[in-house]
Order: sequence, then structure tokens, then C-alpha cells
Amino acid sequence: MSKKILHMHFGKDGGAERFFVNLVQAFGERGAEQRFVTRPNRIWKHEIAPLGPIIESHYRRISPGSALLTWRVHRMIRDWRPDVIMAWMSRSSRLIPNHPGAVKLTRMGDYPRHLRNFRYNDLIVGNTPGIVRACRDLGWRKPALVISNFAREVTPVPVDRASMNTPDDAFVICGSGRFVHRKGFDVLIRAVAQIPDAWLWLLGDGERRAELEALVSEVGLAERTRFPGWVDEPMHHVAACDVFVMPSRHEPLGNVILESWKAQVPTISTRSEGPSWFAADGQDCLLVEIDDVAGMKAAIARVREEPGLAAHLVAAGTATLEAKFTKDRVLDQYFEIFGGRY
Repeated sequence: MSKKILHMHFGKDGGAERFFVNLVQAFGERGAEQRFVTRPNRIWKHEIAPLGPIIESHYRRISPGSALLTWRVHRMIRDWRPDVIMAWMSRSSRLIPNHPGAVKLTRMGDYPRHLRNFRYNDLIVGNTPGIVRACRDLGWRKPALVISNFAREVTPVPVDRASMNTPDDAFVICGSGRFVHRKGFDVLIRAVAQIPDAWLWLLGDGERRAELEALVSEVGLAERTRFPGWVDEPMHHVAACDVFVMPSRHEPLGNVILESWKAQVPTISTRSEGPSWFAADGQDCLLVEIDDVAGMKAAIARVREEPGLAAHLVAAGTATLEAKFTKDRVLDQYFEIFGGRY
């Protein structure tokens, strides 16, 4: 019997939102009937629109629009009678009503600051053990489960470097994500600037783009850096690079690492929360300290210069991806919950 799932998601545009699209498409493949409440005009709207109706709202804490949205959503729940009400992050959870006919959960991809929005939840799902522990530490006593992510089912095809105005024989380093402070792209820029012939591709966009572009010019890297913005499928760009780096200062999981493993590119990451859980230094990834420009430069140099290391990291990354982060495993876990088995 197919499940009726209502998703409430007020994220913006980034890796977490890409996984949201990834997961709801997979639910659709298993026959789920779905509806959505999201922010207006998301760049990924066209990807979920075929899956079900979408209500759009900014859902600010105190506004007439939020009161109207609450009324619309609660009426839709009464009329449509979903089997599952699934909020994404704490803010969305405020919309969950005390509706006994559905499994009510919040999927957490980051650490909560409080539990006030979860009063009608039956359970919380975190995509790392650290998030679940944080909920417990805040006093959560209902079920809390760990269900992680999986990479999109894409066959990575390296883009033509000429399309990025980059020489075919260049040593290319890639990073991707939202351009915000916590992502640490300033550290990556400073590290690459110390490698005279290296090129840098930064995929994504965000509020700090102008600052990053200014930094690139300041450190003399402008001619060897490319800012393509958001691209339809980052794995194709990642697959065309020699090394992928995730320089985050705070990263609850690090879905971009799963994507770089899928693209079969040697990967470097900071010792942020997520990679410290699932990646093994020197095996499937090279881990460096947060904000360590010299350490990041040295790790990049190792991938480039140490015989056999790049191939070893790629093989081990593929093995970790297949062992821990498969689509079927994740879907099976969610549908167990949807059936009330938690």
C-alpha cells in the first residue's frame, strides 16, 4: 500500500536541499503520493513539481501570512489525511499539528538549539549520530533514529574543461556549496593560492560570493579560479577535477563528500562533525584541521605527488559509499518508520 507523505521544507538552496529533492524523488519511485510546503521560487521547484502539489510560503514566525499558512496546511491535512507528516529541520516542525492519524517526524540535518518546535512529533530522525545525541542532551525522550544520506543515481560524466575556460592539463581543485562563512571557502582559496599552477572551481553561490571573488583577486588567484554558480548536476563538474575539497568549519554530515566519492575523485575534508564520523583519514579521505590553510595545502600536495594515493582514496571512498550510504538502505529505513515501526 502506497504512503501519503506531506513534506514541510523551508530551506534555501544548497546541498541539504539537493538531498531533499533526491529523497522525495526516491519516495516517488516507491509509489508514495506526496505534497509539499516550501519557500517560494526555489531553484529546485521544477524537480519536485511532478511529484505533487506545492504550497509556497516564507512562513515567518509572526505574520498574517503565517497564520493563513497554518490554517491552509491544517485544513489540507484534515481533508487529504496523510499517512506521514515530515518536517525538515526545526522551523518546519512548528507547522506539525496534533494529528493522530499520521506518523509525525522531523528530519534533522543540523544540530538543534532547542526542542520547543517538536511537541507533536512522534520521533526525530538525524542524519548523523551526533545530531541524535544533541537531541537527547536537550531532553528528547521519544524515539530518535539515525538515517543518513545517499548520493544521487547519476553516472558522472566529466564536463569538458574548455567549457570552464580551463586548460586540459591543469591540476584542478574543486569545492561546492553555499557561499557562507561556515563553509570555509576562504580557507580553500588561501590554500590553493599557495600552489602556483593549481586551478580552482567553486560551484555554488550565496551571500559571501562578492567577498570570495575579492579574496581571489587579493591573493592573485583570479585568472585560475572559476565561479560557475549553481549547476544542474555538480558531480559532472567534480568528475572533471583532480581533487575535491570540503573546507567547512561546521558540517553536520557533508553530502558533497558522498557526491565526490560517487564521482570517483580523491577527497579532502576538514575534521568537521560529519566527516569525523564517517570518513577514515588516509583511507577514503584526507582529513585536516578546521581553518588550517597549511594543512589543506599539504593534503592537496599529497594527493598530487604521493604515488598511488589518489587511486587508493578513490577505491576506498567507493567502498565506503557502497557499504554505508546506499539508496535502498535509506529508503527501507524510512518506510519502516512510515509503517509505524520505530
